[in-house]
Amino acid sequence: MQVEIITIGDELLIGQVVDTNSAWMAGELNKSGMFINRITSVSDREEEILSAIKEAASRSAIVLLTGGLGPTRDDITKAALCKFFNTQLVFNQQVMDDVERFLKNRVGRINQLNRDQALVPKKCDVIRNPVGTAPIMWFEENGVIVVSMPGVPTEMKHAMENEVLPRLKAKFTNGIVRHRTVHIFNIPEAVLAEMLSDWEDQIPDFLKVAYLPSPGKLRLRISGKGKNAQQIESAIENAIEALYPLVEENIFGFDDEKPESLLLNLLLSKHKTISCAESCSGGLMSHYITSVAGASNAFMGGVVAYSNNLKSNLLGVDSSSIEKHGAVSREVVEQMAIGACKRLGSDYAIASSGIAGPSGGTDEKPVGTVWLAWSDGTKVISRTFNFGNNRERNILRTAEAGIIIMKQLLERGEL
Repeated sequence: MQVEIITIGDELLIGQVVDTNSAWMAGELNKSGMFINRITSVSDREEEILSAIKEAASRSAIVLLTGGLGPTRDDITKAALCKFFNTQLVFNQQVMDDVERFLKNRVGRINQLNRDQALVPKKCDVIRNPVGTAPIMWFEENGVIVVSMPGVPTEMKHAMENEVLPRLKAKFTNGIVRHRTVHIFNIPEAVLAEMLSDWEDQIPDFLKVAYLPSPGKLRLRISGKGKNAQQIESAIENAIEALYPLVEENIFGFDDEKPESLLLNLLLSKHKTISCAESCSGGLMSHYITSVAGASNAFMGGVVAYSNNLKSNLLGVDSSSIEKHGAVSREVVEQMAIGACKRLGSDYAIASSGIAGPSGGTDEKPVGTVWLAWSDGTKVISRTFNFGNNRERNILRTAEAGIIIMKQLLERGEL
């Protein structure tokens, strides 16, 4: 079943608010066997909303709208819907009761703008909204379903999960859709696609593969649709099993797994601890690790030793090594990692030192040069990278690489 999503609001078009609604909706719809034809964001102008509805309804059987249902002047989705369905607004007492109940202990006094939310298009079926003041409006005409929902993410999700999706599933018999996502590190998209060409040719036709790249890593999504859930799931698992020998060393997780969570789980299973000694990553590795609930059971702490003096004073780096090799060097980053283990009392440590940019690079060490080291206090492993000339991206990739490779080293028993 083909679906279109329309998100409404000037705030989406000026970059003030990121449209997370459509991404979440698309994911949930896809799980239910409904495929998204198009996602459109439009301004709070009646003619733009009306035009978007007309175009979507001409292409798709289901059109889902979010936004423009609040009590202020710029909330005009209902007016556009009335024009599209050639109807008028009527007062709905049930909606009014819900608005009064919802606002009673929140604002004290209900004004005319709040009362206007009880005006709904005459042709729609009204679905109550227990978590807000704007009702969900369901239209069916000429074989097309149009559903208008609030733009507030919590309200939209409640409406989708409890009303809209169940009604759509009951109305349409859709195929079963399953996905698995494989997270792959440090292989460019084109290189990976070439490596996996034969593998793609060998998997069943009802499985589809998508390459979803981001800096330094890639999500490989394997999707299947059919009538038999067990058959689809089995085919996906078989495809992943066949994939493993090709890229096993670069796989760092699946589906919604995050590197920092996987690393912490691994440390906890071994009853081990970790610390970070960071220069160019500026504490981002420590931030990622401590963002995971329960991190205090394995994370001892972190040092952001940005200056050379702090590298020596806090981490015990030999100042002569800095003078001879420079702060961005194998010798220095290895001493940082060993020093973090010893001075912070952790079983393992990750250290970073690099030139994030945009300045500071040389012919020998251009912007983007990064050294990373991983240590158990005695043994140390280090690698160098060049992540390019974008400062924010360099910091991000340094932190992610430090965590991902530490996980891999521990899994392989190299530390």
